[in-house]
Amino acid sequence: MTSATACPSEPLLWESGGTSRIPFAVYTDAQRHQRELERFFYRGHWCYVGLEAEIPNPGDFKRTVVGERSVIMTRAADGAIHVLENVCAHRGMRFCRKRQGNQTEFVCPYHQWSYAPNGDLQGVPFRRGVRQGGKVNGGMPADFDPKDHALTKLKVASRGGVVFASFDHAVESLEDFMGPTILAYFDRLFNGRDLTLLGYNRQRIPGNWKLMQENIKDPYHPGLLHTWFVTFGLWRADNQSELRMDRHHRHAAMISTRGSMGEASGGAAQVTQVSSFKDKMQLEDPRFLDIVPEPWWQMGEKMPTAVMTTLFPSVVLQQQVNSVSTRHIQPDGHGAFDFVWTHFGFADDTPEMTERRLRQSNLFGPAGFVSADDGEVIEFSQQAFESKPQHRALAELGGREVGDTDHMVTETLIRGMYRYWREVMEAPEPVSDSPSETKS
Repeated sequence: MTSATACPSEPLLWESGGTSRIPFAVYTDAQRHQRELERFFYRGHWCYVGLEAEIPNPGDFKRTVVGERSVIMTRAADGAIHVLENVCAHRGMRFCRKRQGNQTEFVCPYHQWSYAPNGDLQGVPFRRGVRQGGKVNGGMPADFDPKDHALTKLKVASRGGVVFASFDHAVESLEDFMGPTILAYFDRLFNGRDLTLLGYNRQRIPGNWKLMQENIKDPYHPGLLHTWFVTFGLWRADNQSELRMDRHHRHAAMISTRGSMGEASGGAAQVTQVSSFKDKMQLEDPRFLDIVPEPWWQMGEKMPTAVMTTLFPSVVLQQQVNSVSTRHIQPDGHGAFDFVWTHFGFADDTPEMTERRLRQSNLFGPAGFVSADDGEVIEFSQQAFESKPQHRALAELGGREVGDTDHMVTETLIRGMYRYWREVMEAPEPVSDSPSETKS
C-alpha cells in the first residue's frame, strides 16, 4: 500500500492540545510505526504470546510473534515455559516454520545448529573440525562456548494459564503492568481453573494495529454498527455499563450487563430507533441465544454478561456471555495486522457448556455475526487515512477529558490510550541501549 506520510521528524499536530483529535499520521507513518514497535512491543511492556493449554506437554511448542518478531513458546522437559526468538544464533535464519508441534530440539536447517526447548545451544556440526589425512581442519575457535550462543530468551510471566513475554528483562512485574483495576477483571476471567483449547480464527486486516485497540475501547459503535448486538440486547447504549482504566490509561475494561429476555435496561425507545436495530429479525437457530449465567461472572454485587478487556499493546480478552477468547494483535507494517482469536473453555465445563461456547464463538472471528463488521470498518478507515494524512479523527463523545465512567456514551478510553501513546512516543530516546537483545 502506497502512502503519503508526514515527515516523522516533524512533531504531530494535536488540535486542542489533548488527545481528542487524533492526527491521521498516527496511522500512516512508517518510521513512526518502527518507533512504536521499539517502545511498545520490544521495551517496557508485556506482550501476550498464548495459553498454557496450547502447550500442555513437554516438547510442545507454538510459533507466534511479539510485535513483528517471530518467537516460539515452548514447554521444556521440567514443565517450565520458555519464549525464544525465532532467530538462529549462527547466521540469523528464522528456523522454525511449523505453527505448532512437539519436538525435543529445534534444528536450524541451514547449518544444523540445534537448540534445547529452553533455547540453549546443544549441538554445532563440525565444531571441532574434520579430520583429514591425519590432521584436523577447520572447526570453531578454541574459546567458542555454546553458553554464549543461546537463542535470545524473553522474560516470561504466566498468570491464570495465560502466558506473556517481554524482550525487556527489566520490565515491571506483570501484575504492576496491569495495575489493580485491570488485574481484577483479568483474574475474574482467569481465576485459576485449568483452561481447555477450543480452536482458532485468524484474519488479516488492512489497517493500523492501533485501530483494533481503539475498536475494543469504543463503546459508542457496538449498538450502532452491530445489528446482532442491538437487536438481541447483548450490547446496547442503555445497558447497565461502566468503563475502567489503569492509572496510565493504556489498558481498559468495558463492562456491560444485558437486560432480561433480550431487552436492554431502559431507554429502549431511543435505542430501537437506530438503523441497525431490526425488530423483525429472528434466529433460525434460537440456541445462539442459549445464554446460561455462570458463577464466575460475579464481580462484587454485579454480574456483567460482557467484559471486554484491552491490554496494551497486544491483546484483547473477551467474555461475551458464554463465549471466551483471547484476540492477539500482530502488527505487520503500519497499514496491516494479523488478528488471531484463541477460543477456550474450562476443564470443568460440562459437554453442554463446551458446545454452547463453541456455538456462541460464531458471533466472532473474521466471518462472525458481529466481528465481520469491525474488520470492514477498520479497512475503510485506513484507506481514508492514507489518502488524507494531514487530517485528524475526532474522539470527543463525552467531552475531551479522560476518566472512568458508568455509561457507554463516551470515547474516553480512546482519549486515554492516546494520552499514554503521547507520553511514550513523544519522550526523548533513552540514553542507554535498548534492552531488547538480552540473552538470558
